[in-house]
Amino acid sequence: MASSLILSIALLLAITSSEAKEFLVGGADNAWQIPPNTTDSLNQWAEKNRFQVGDSLVWKYDPAKDSVLEVTREAYLSCDRSRPLAEHKEGASTVELRRSGAYYFISGAAGACEEGQRLIVVVMSDRHSLRARLASPAPAPSEYEGPAVAPTSGAGKRGGAIAAAAAMVGLSGFVFML
Repeated sequence: MASSLILSIALLLAITSSEAKEFLVGGADNAWQIPPNTTDSLNQWAEKNRFQVGDSLVWKYDPAKDSVLEVTREAYLSCDRSRPLAEHKEGASTVELRRSGAYYFISGAAGACEEGQRLIVVVMSDRHSLRARLASPAPAPSEYEGPAVAPTSGAGKRGGAIAAAAAMVGLSGFVFML
C-alpha cells in the first residue's frame, strides 16, 4: 500500500510539475503603452495571473520610443527613472522571475509612468507550490497566516492538472487534503 501511495504521489508530481511559462505583458503585443484610462491598467492584467518562480514576462514595444525599467518600490511609486535595477530596450524584452515577491516595472519613456504605464507583478512563494505542500507537514497553529482565499480567475490553470491527475490515480481525497 505504501509503495503504491509513493508511486501515486510521484506520478502526481510528474504530471503537475509546472514548467516555466511565458506571459506576454498585458496579453497583447501592443499592451506596453500608456493605458487609455485608469480602469484599464496593466496591474489589473497582472492580478488575473498567477506568476511562479521561473516564469518569464515578455514585453513587445517600439524600441525607438520606449523601454522597460525594472525599479525599486520607491522608484515605482515616484516614477523615478534615474536609477533602474535593470533596463530593457530591445523591443522584445524578456525578464525571468527568479524569486518570489514583488517586481516593479515602469516605462523608460519620459512622462509615460506618470500616465499609468507601469506594472507590479507578484510572484508566488515556493511554499504555495504543490511540491512544497507535499514535502512539509501542516503548519502549527502558531504559524497560521489567516483564512484561505479562493483563487482568482486564471488561478486554476495549474490546479486543473492536479484534479485530473488525482482522478487518474484515484487520489481525489488526497488532493483535497492539500
